[in-house]
Amino acid sequence: MSAAACWEDANPKLPAEILQLLDESNDPALAGLELLIAIPEWEVDLPGGKRPSQTDVLALTRNTENLVVLGVEAKVDEPFGPTIAEKRADSSSGQSERLAYLEKELGANQPLSDNIRYQLLHRSVSALLTARAFHAPIAVMLVHSFSPVSAWRDDFAAFCSALSCTQLSDDLFEVPNIPGARLLLGWCKGNNHFLSVDLPSAL
Repeated sequence: MSAAACWEDANPKLPAEILQLLDESNDPALAGLELLIAIPEWEVDLPGGKRPSQTDVLALTRNTENLVVLGVEAKVDEPFGPTIAEKRADSSSGQSERLAYLEKELGANQPLSDNIRYQLLHRSVSALLTARAFHAPIAVMLVHSFSPVSAWRDDFAAFCSALSCTQLSDDLFEVPNIPGARLLLGWCKGNNHFLSVDLPSAL
C-alpha cells in the first residue's frame, strides 16, 4: 500500500527518491530517467517451479542514452522470504532446476551461500529477462523500502556480496559478468509519509 501510494503521488514521474538514487551513481546511462509506464504485479515465467516470479512494480524508463528496466520489490517490515537453504531442503526437481538456472543467470560460478534470500535471486533475474525482452541494455532490481529502520537491509547486502558486486554508490551495486544487459541492484529508502496514506478502493 505504501509503495502504491508513493507511485501514484509521483505519477507521471518516478518517485523522487528513486531518481536521486540512480543519479547519485554519476552514470549518464542512469541520469534523469523518464517514466514510460509502470505495471503492477508483473509476472515472469522461469524454468522449474510452479508459479511465475511476480514483481511488485515493473517500470520502463528512458533517458537520452537508453532504455532502463526497473523491477521494484516494495517492502516495509516483511522479509525476503525463505533462504536458499530452506528452499533446497524442501525442493522438487523443478525447484532445483529453477535454483540452478537463477544462479547461472546471475553469473555465480558456484552455488550461492545457504543464507541468501531466495526472493532476491528470482526478482533480479526477472528484471534481467524483462530487460532482454525489451532490448534494454540495463536492468535494475530495486528494493523500495518503507521501513523506518531499513529492515532486512543486511540480507540485501549479503546478496550483493555473494555476487561480488561492484559498488556504484552507497545504495547501488552492479553484478559482474552478466550477458545481454547490465544488471544493477539497488536499495532505495521510501518516504515514511506513505506509511500512513490510504488509497481509495477501486471497487
